[in-house]
Amino acid sequence: MLLQNASITVTEFIIGGFDETKRPVLVGVVILVIYVLALVANMANIVFIIYDNRLRKPMYLLICNLAVVDILYTSSASPTMIGTLVSGIKTISYVPCYIQMFAFHLGGVMEMFALSVMAFDRLVAISFPFQYHSYLTNARTLVLACALWILACCFVAILPATVIPLPHCHLILKYTFCDYPAIMRTTCVDPSYYFGMVTIILFFLLFFTFTFICLSYLGIIYFLKLSSNNERKKIGSTCLSHLIVVSCYYLPIFVTSVLTRIGVVLTLEERHALMIGTILGPSLVNPFVYCLRTKEIKFQKTCSVFKQLI
Repeated sequence: MLLQNASITVTEFIIGGFDETKRPVLVGVVILVIYVLALVANMANIVFIIYDNRLRKPMYLLICNLAVVDILYTSSASPTMIGTLVSGIKTISYVPCYIQMFAFHLGGVMEMFALSVMAFDRLVAISFPFQYHSYLTNARTLVLACALWILACCFVAILPATVIPLPHCHLILKYTFCDYPAIMRTTCVDPSYYFGMVTIILFFLLFFTFTFICLSYLGIIYFLKLSSNNERKKIGSTCLSHLIVVSCYYLPIFVTSVLTRIGVVLTLEERHALMIGTILGPSLVNPFVYCLRTKEIKFQKTCSVFKQLI
């Protein structure tokens, strides 16, 4: 339903989400430091896995895929937020804004898919340890990863397909970068229908992936009962890494995307803080968790690799 008829031609948007932020430069520097750490840590994971032939296994290929997802996810929004806070650049052109929206939501959907397939990998490895390498080969893992990227693109393509044809009545984005809600609120239409449609899709993805992860861990717990104490410790250590990563991603997105739809009211500042935490938190935690808790991947070894490459 149209709210206004006086649509405008948009060549750029104005980011207004940080207008009320106190000490914006300090906030921007903090985001910058976290972003650089997340970027370097994830790139180190990728380089080390590619460099070491011993790590060219399904589990580590999936860790590498997760690192690529984290780089995409955090890089889609962080530079814009940093530029707005530190440099005071509050404008973003029309086309880059839509590209940013697509990249951000693609990273979010792929984060769910990547965590789900990693849980499945652990379930197969624990349930069928002797057949694991015949069931999940490197080729099948790469095909599965590519299929998930294509599927994620199909889901995310719905967002620009619904918002691009709509006329715009405003230039100012209420939020901190170009995501779907921010752009939709600049249009001349009542966003309720579109938000409802996207909420259904998001709920389906959250429910499916989170339920899949939970069922995978129920299977893992069952097989843990049949294992020896040493095997339990080894399996528990591996699974704990994944559970930490899952919690870092799903908890804030559950609060922002689900609870707010059932009546929980968040202030604009609280929403911004949760959104920034959702973007930066998993991308920073993931590589450190896998580097510190996985025997084959250690930062000391990674540093030696970089020295050899240099």
